[in-house]
Amino acid sequence: MGVYKRILVALDLTDHSTPIARRACVLATRCGAELEFLHVVEFVPIESMGETLMPSVQIEEELIGRARQRLATLTAELGTPTAPAWVEAGSVKAEIVRVARERGADLLIIGSRERHGLSIFVNLTEDTVLHQAPCDVLAVRVGGHQEPV
Repeated sequence: MGVYKRILVALDLTDHSTPIARRACVLATRCGAELEFLHVVEFVPIESMGETLMPSVQIEEELIGRARQRLATLTAELGTPTAPAWVEAGSVKAEIVRVARERGADLLIIGSRERHGLSIFVNLTEDTVLHQAPCDVLAVRVGGHQEPV
């Protein structure tokens, strides 16, 4: 029996999501843990400039639909098509923490980007999640060189 029983993987659905999700799958297998996936759509509506723009509700629904489709494709590629996969709308930071708490996750896996210069002072998602999460957090470095899983 492993240390972790339920692992929640928060993905931004960029190209970096696949290696993060693969590492999560390996860890879940080794721990005998359940694996769940999460993507948060943070839509900031813009002011309508005319009739040619779609209403913001329709845009948000379209973004959520695309995210669900991409997440389903990713879980199928990973061989985990039956793993719970959530797409939520709202503040990325707040939703990740809320879902981790509600789902009873004991490990949260997120991606972490290298920062340089003034970006070091910006409060990124992983910083907030690290300090507010109700469970352990594993930040997987994305961007630079990564060893294959």
